[in-house]
Amino acid sequence: MKMNRLGRTDIHVSEICLGTMTWGSQNTQDEAFEQMDYALEHGVNFFDTAELYPTTPLSPETYADTERMIGNWFEKTGKRQNVVLATKVAGAGREYIRGGAPITAQSILDAVDASLSRLKTDYIDLYQIHWPNRGHFHFRSAWNYDPFNQDKTRTEDEIGEKLEALGACVKAGKIRAIGLSNETTWGTQKFLSIAEQKGLSRVATIQNEYNLLYRHFDLDMAELSHHEDVGLLAYSPLAGGILSGKYLDGGKPTGSRGTIGDIGGRLVSYQEPATRAYVELAKTHGIDPSAMALAFCLTRKFMASVIIGATSMEQLKTDIGAADLTLSDEILKEIARIHRLYPATI
Repeated sequence: MKMNRLGRTDIHVSEICLGTMTWGSQNTQDEAFEQMDYALEHGVNFFDTAELYPTTPLSPETYADTERMIGNWFEKTGKRQNVVLATKVAGAGREYIRGGAPITAQSILDAVDASLSRLKTDYIDLYQIHWPNRGHFHFRSAWNYDPFNQDKTRTEDEIGEKLEALGACVKAGKIRAIGLSNETTWGTQKFLSIAEQKGLSRVATIQNEYNLLYRHFDLDMAELSHHEDVGLLAYSPLAGGILSGKYLDGGKPTGSRGTIGDIGGRLVSYQEPATRAYVELAKTHGIDPSAMALAFCLTRKFMASVIIGATSMEQLKTDIGAADLTLSDEILKEIARIHRLYPATI
């Protein structure tokens, strides 16, 4: 398993990261334990979670259960030192998480301590802001994105306050590095610039969606990533399972996310032509469509790690195995052709 450096830190992680957002809803604790055991045994040293998880579906009754499961696994196995652990502070919008209030310096301090307790550890390797207080275009919000009513001064002040709180946690040894999630180019650059001005911890990573159906990161974010050493942690690299092909022609396999909802707005009819083209390409070359989609993500120069998520061990083995798959020039050229035909589908 290839290892990559997170930003300008001394932290090195596997190019495949074990995602956890189904643990506590679609997966039991025993299944979560089995996934962590298998991943670690097969070279994956990087686990990503969030206080918000599980998300399939979101529920106040299951809030933070995923972190608790990971903490229980650490307690049972004693393998905390073998894992690079990432988690996140939730933003505004849900009453059961700090009254639904936006992220503040105090909420970061409180959330870090709560996560440490649930995770049964005294440090978090990578602590991320799950989404910004201001509007953004992630979570299928591109169609209504409106940055023109944002308060620039307020946003900059909030970023400074967040960095101060995160810096205090770094100084206290509670977190080792910081990251962003669902951020924009301007927002990420502001975090970098303000941290430099204040002598605070530098953003190491950004966790945004990236897959064959959604490649916004290829543009200005790629430029920032390259020049500023802010690697991408790609979430939903299979577009919530769509790129496996299992939802084509209206299919909704038992136990899949598609039976719970529309996969965060992704399960729409106009993604089908692109999905079908990628699935047929993979099958033509005798490759599992999921493995091809993940292997493509691993070819991107800005990629720090690709976050996989699986509800079965069969899926997990396929996903981790993608690290050993090398795509031919012919396949990469065909992917580029399909992307030109269907540049934005979800």
